[in-house]
Amino acid sequence: MLGEYPIQGRRAAEIAASVERAVGAGELPPGQLLPPLRELAGQLGVNPNTVAAAYRVLRERGVIETAGRRGSRVRSRPASTPREWIRVEAPGARDLSTGNPDPALLPPLGAPLAAAAARAAERPTLYGAPDIAPDLAELARAAFDADGVPAGPVAVTSGSLDAIERVLAAHLRPGDTVAVEDPGWGSLLDLIPALGLRAVPVEVDDDGPLPERVEEALRQGARALVVTDRAQNPTGAAVSEARARELRAVLAGHPAVLLIEDDHGHGIVDLPLHPLAGGTDHWVLVRATAKAYGPDLRLAVLTGDAVTVDRVRGRQRLGPGWVSHLLQNTVTHLWRTGAVDPAVVAASYGARREALVRALRERGIAAHGRSGMNVWVPVSDETGAVARLLQSGWAVAPGARFRVASGPGVRMTVSPLDAGELGAVADAVASATGASVAGRVD
Repeated sequence: MLGEYPIQGRRAAEIAASVERAVGAGELPPGQLLPPLRELAGQLGVNPNTVAAAYRVLRERGVIETAGRRGSRVRSRPASTPREWIRVEAPGARDLSTGNPDPALLPPLGAPLAAAAARAAERPTLYGAPDIAPDLAELARAAFDADGVPAGPVAVTSGSLDAIERVLAAHLRPGDTVAVEDPGWGSLLDLIPALGLRAVPVEVDDDGPLPERVEEALRQGARALVVTDRAQNPTGAAVSEARARELRAVLAGHPAVLLIEDDHGHGIVDLPLHPLAGGTDHWVLVRATAKAYGPDLRLAVLTGDAVTVDRVRGRQRLGPGWVSHLLQNTVTHLWRTGAVDPAVVAASYGARREALVRALRERGIAAHGRSGMNVWVPVSDETGAVARLLQSGWAVAPGARFRVASGPGVRMTVSPLDAGELGAVADAVASATGASVAGRVD
């Protein structure tokens, strides 16, 4: 069953470590079936409960998955293999796969960093300082208020994913279920099994998660729901006012569910925010600076109910302590000086995105991209479409990076594109998909 690799160990930790080492080294390949509990216990001369404990640890770490009577097997893509590794090498091709912002729309950081350094020279941040700079907290809270986000304390983390991880860890335990958008953000889909949690996919359309699918997931026991309010990755969905009302009604019937809203599109999207918070006991809304100010400016602000924010800040104090005040003061300077005009950035991405969607639809191809910088194209043959586009000189992101149970597709980021290239991209997609295009527009 295991080829030449023998699982070793006498204690649960040793058995789990033996399996994990083999998976990392490629000696136990994805999909490899592991021995039944009693069989492996007999081979190792240990109690079956010891093997059961080892398998439980491996499940919680996202190394294996268990399917009832069909047994336990190595995950098809273990949590130690990020979805970002599912990419196409594209030497010489135009790369539309990365999801990066347009560098031309990012603000220069020299003056903000210099201002933060001068402030640090005058008033250095020392142990015992507040974990969030008062000026940043004030500006963040004012922006939340302007968008109708319920009142709550503010915290700062090292980006959106750091915030989401801390919030999930503050409330959930290994084995709990999280309802996620499908297709959805690949990094989040990686994070959930790495925390020992289980993802339940929720279908998405251009207006966000479908309320009936959210209701179904919550009725099945999902303890948390993660929603992208705007610029959803990869589909560009944005929660509309009508959809927000429907989702709030669903959440009102499940007040114990943890709600996490990701508003990473703040600063690059001109569609209004329609927050869902208010109907559950525990909630947060997270805003990152990466898309508007650059991915290397690793900072996000969040607000939420007092218990959740207090747990996040308390655990943070026991780890990194705080996010650098140099970064916090840099972001404060950027916000105060209006270094980025959201209307200009949104218009730039919007013009390219809408033109590409329009060009694709004129060629009979269904495409989605209501907000943000990405366009999603459902296809029947994902591998073939990606390969043929690469042959045509265009690298796109395989939909496998973003899917749980939804159909295949490809994601294209418009930020590298000039207006004159949009027709060529649409022609290449039409040629690459041919009769295999899923969901043709009549």
